[in-house]
Amino acid sequence: MSKLKNIIWVALIGLMMASCVTSKTVNLLQEPDDKRIPSYTDTLSYVDYKLRIGDRIFVYVYSVDEQVMKLFNASGMTGGGGQMRQQMNMGANGYSANELYSYLVLEDGTIDFPLIGHIQVRGLNTRQVKLALEKELSTYIKSYGDYSMVSCEVNVVQRSYSVISERGTGNYPIMKEKLTIYEALAQAGDVGDWSDRSKVKIIREIEGKTSIISFDVRSKDIINSEYYYIEPNDVIYVQQLRGKAFGVSNAATTVAIVASTLGFGGFLYGLIVRIVNATK
Repeated sequence: MSKLKNIIWVALIGLMMASCVTSKTVNLLQEPDDKRIPSYTDTLSYVDYKLRIGDRIFVYVYSVDEQVMKLFNASGMTGGGGQMRQQMNMGANGYSANELYSYLVLEDGTIDFPLIGHIQVRGLNTRQVKLALEKELSTYIKSYGDYSMVSCEVNVVQRSYSVISERGTGNYPIMKEKLTIYEALAQAGDVGDWSDRSKVKIIREIEGKTSIISFDVRSKDIINSEYYYIEPNDVIYVQQLRGKAFGVSNAATTVAIVASTLGFGGFLYGLIVRIVNATK
C-alpha cells in the first residue's frame, strides 16, 4: 500500500507542477540555450513596404505656388500634409476622411490621380511613388505655361495588423514605419500568461500568396532576425499552452492547489485502503 500511496502523490504533484506558468515560459529577451530557448542567425534586413492592390495612399502636394497646392490638395487638408496624415492614421476624421483624402490602389495596380490620370504604383515603395508623381506633376504644370517646382508627400494609410491569442482577438493600427514584434504585442496588451510564446506564427500575404512563419518570441536573438519587424495586414497568432485547464500562475493559487491536492490525495488514499480492507 505504501507503494500505491507514493504513486498517487507523485502523479498528483507531477500534474500540478506540469501546469505551472514559470518565468521561463513567459519572459521575453531570454538568452538562447539551444534546449528550450532557440537561437536565430543574424538575418535582420528591413525592406521598404511595397504597395499592394487594395492599399490606400495619402498624397500631399507642396509648391511655392498656392494655386498649384489648391489645385491638387483637397480644401479640407488643413495644417499641412504631416498633420492631416497623422489625423487619418489615428482615425480622427473617421473612415470618410480616408476615402476623401487618399487614393486606392486599383485591381490594375494604379491610382487615379486628379488631372494626371492612372499611375502605376503596385510593387513600388512610397519613395518611388513620390518620384513618379513629382515627374508627372512637373510635366503637367509645364504644359500649361507657368512652371512651378512641386514636391510630394506619400504615405500608406489604414495600415494595421491583427493579433489572435488566449487573451482574445483585435486589429491595431500601425502608427510608425518600422513596427517590431515586441511593439506590436505591447500595443495589443500582451497575449496573456497562457499563450505559448515559443510557437508564435505570423500569417502574411504577399502578391496573393499566403505564407506562415513560426518562431519563439522569447529568444533574445529575435532582435537580429527576420522575424523582428511586422508588416501591414500581418496576422499574429499565439496558441494556448496545453496546461491552461489545470494551470496556476501566481503564488496564492499555487498554495490553494497544493492544499486541495494534499486533501484530495489523502481522501483518495483512505478510500483505496477501505476498499482493499473490505475485500479481504
